[in-house]
Amino acid sequence: MPPVTRRRLIQTGAAGSILLALAACARSAAPERPAFEDPSYRYRALGEGDRQLFGALAPVMLAGALPGSVASHQHAIVQAVRGVDVAVAGLPPHVVGELHQLFGLLEFTPTRGITTGLWMPWPRASRDDVARFLERWRYSNVALYRSGYQALHQLVMAGWYGNSSAWDRIGYPGPPKIS
Repeated sequence: MPPVTRRRLIQTGAAGSILLALAACARSAAPERPAFEDPSYRYRALGEGDRQLFGALAPVMLAGALPGSVASHQHAIVQAVRGVDVAVAGLPPHVVGELHQLFGLLEFTPTRGITTGLWMPWPRASRDDVARFLERWRYSNVALYRSGYQALHQLVMAGWYGNSSAWDRIGYPGPPKIS
């Protein structure tokens, strides 16, 4: 057996880390949520991966604000993701570009795993896993993570509360009618 050198130890450790990361990508103990589907709406700013991302974030960020029944709950999530699409589509192009960089970071498995600790696709992430990721980013010492959290939070809130169907649940009668 050859002697163990510092170089060999580092190489073995790196190879093992990569192997464990790949294994985590391949399977997850969390049950898979149904894929986000909304064929009746033409999205202007959000791609498929973006919709999966917000389909996972919205139920966690809007916990307690969404209707309780399963069908109503799922419909509300679709409405929130549509609202995020409307919000993003209305932003200046340079801001949309920055948001798409953030979304890309959160959709690409290696960068998502490193920055969030979630190695599985968004539909397979449990609500607890998503909540832990959001909590870490919200209170992170890294300013970019805090900024990323704020961007995601503001988009989800704009997407949900910008929708008139959400107003009844918070007692908002709607904007004043101008005669």
